[in-house]
Amino acid sequence: MAETETRTIERLRAGAGTYACGGYLGGLGTLQRTELCTTLIFDRLSRKMRMVEALRSEAADNWNQTFYLLYFRTLGDRRNQEAYLELARRVPYKTVLRERLAPHAVEAMLFGASGLLELYRNDTYTLDLKRSFEYLAAKYGIEPMEASAWTLNEIRPANHPVLRLAQAAEFFSQDEFVMERAMSCRTEEEVRKLFCIEASPYWRTHHIPGAESDESPKRIGAFKANIIGINLVAVLQFAYGSYTANERLRDSALTLMERLPAEDNRYMRDWQSAGIRPRNAFESQALLQLAAEYCAEKRCAECPVGRRIVRQTADTEDRTADILAFPEK
Repeated sequence: MAETETRTIERLRAGAGTYACGGYLGGLGTLQRTELCTTLIFDRLSRKMRMVEALRSEAADNWNQTFYLLYFRTLGDRRNQEAYLELARRVPYKTVLRERLAPHAVEAMLFGASGLLELYRNDTYTLDLKRSFEYLAAKYGIEPMEASAWTLNEIRPANHPVLRLAQAAEFFSQDEFVMERAMSCRTEEEVRKLFCIEASPYWRTHHIPGAESDESPKRIGAFKANIIGINLVAVLQFAYGSYTANERLRDSALTLMERLPAEDNRYMRDWQSAGIRPRNAFESQALLQLAAEYCAEKRCAECPVGRRIVRQTADTEDRTADILAFPEK
């Protein structure tokens, strides 16, 4: 490796923790920026496809159950991903489908199987849920989880598993063809129309079971719906399009990410501080891939952004200082 190239890689690695290449990315023209983001997006989608493939294998090649598992995986916070998935395994989609015309029964199965009702005091509604679950558990052989499987501390009320399960029950009760509708989403408006679901009336006056609160609709908000659009709809469109050799559906997944707003999280705020503001979810997902797979591991020599910077700094050392937005140590 040439001396200048080695020095450039060392400087990139030294600044990886603060995303020192952010200023360089922010200064690229639209075409170059899109080209780099596309490389990173395909990198990220390839990784996510492996996750979908594992779920599809678990679901015995049933794409509706795969969608169902991925929905629950995406529904809550990262700390409870495994708990949501375990619940979706204990109450599979085919069971929900059989009770779909009775939303209260779907709610009873999800709450009863989650074990969460045992944490709260009873009222008329929750006692009715428990009685319904006893019958449905015997009917379908559902074994409830331990409530300890859930992490409930420091969770915002709007993202509490209890509310998310109430919303999930309503979502899967509304339509038998939710996967088909998700596959047809092409815009942010269509994603929100499908996923901004309000929980059943009881939850208007309750954040948790058995404790009344001020009345307000408990609806999945636009921010959460957009996250579902990114991590469920676009990913499944790309995976299903790849499985069926449907290039139009794969392209639709990329277009949908371009039409959804960028996430607002600590990663994006750090990238903005470093000099680049993502314009949409396509770019924010590319930056997440860059941060997680390259910056965090200091894999600058393998990174598509790092390789481009190395090529541009091959001629003069001074150019390196211009490109990298951090002082040499």
